[in-house]
Amino acid sequence: MCGRFAMTLPVDAMAGLFDAVPDPVAAEIPVPRYNVSPTQTIPVVTGDADAGRRIEPLRWGFIPHWYKTKSDGPLLINARAETLAEKPAFRKSARSRRCIIPASGFYEWKRAGDGGKQPFYMRDAQAPLLAMAGIWRDWTDAEGQVTRSCAIVTCAANKAMADLHHRMPVLLAASDYGLWLGEEGHGAARLMVPAPEDQLLFEEADRALNGARVDRPFTSSQAAAETAGRAEG
Repeated sequence: MCGRFAMTLPVDAMAGLFDAVPDPVAAEIPVPRYNVSPTQTIPVVTGDADAGRRIEPLRWGFIPHWYKTKSDGPLLINARAETLAEKPAFRKSARSRRCIIPASGFYEWKRAGDGGKQPFYMRDAQAPLLAMAGIWRDWTDAEGQVTRSCAIVTCAANKAMADLHHRMPVLLAASDYGLWLGEEGHGAARLMVPAPEDQLLFEEADRALNGARVDRPFTSSQAAAETAGRAEG
């Protein structure tokens, strides 16, 4: 699964990487964010055959149409690739409402020798961003207010990841963005496979990450990048 991630690139930089136009509200989402948690608003890449790609602000936590309130059932932050096309909550979105959720990296936890939970940070070995496959839908409350929400699509972990967790996000290569977003016809299901064994770098993170409200660099690489960014600024 993926329950927390980091997002450190500005939205305009993401727009360049995904050849997308940023929504004005999405452009105002503050970065860097080192501890993105469920129910928060995140920038997400959506695609439309006519309007092209956009970066929009979406709620992380998919809301099925039958929920009366946003918290009317389980918090659906992940959707399993194996059952995506079958689950009533996800199957329509799997066909026509797929998206890309950018992340600088994501976190998973492992039980440490002292009994505590040790977080680890996974990031791309060569690229500045991970492109996590996602799905989205619009949900309307009793007052007519629309919330656009999303979930990260997950698959079985590759061998490199399996010692840490048995699931991982579906990670898209740049050459596959168009197919996942529905710009290149059918066949997106073939993309829902584990990432190559050498794609991710693993790094221990500070246990302060275990608190969902703490938001600062949790690894040496994050701290170095933040220091460099401040120097450039």
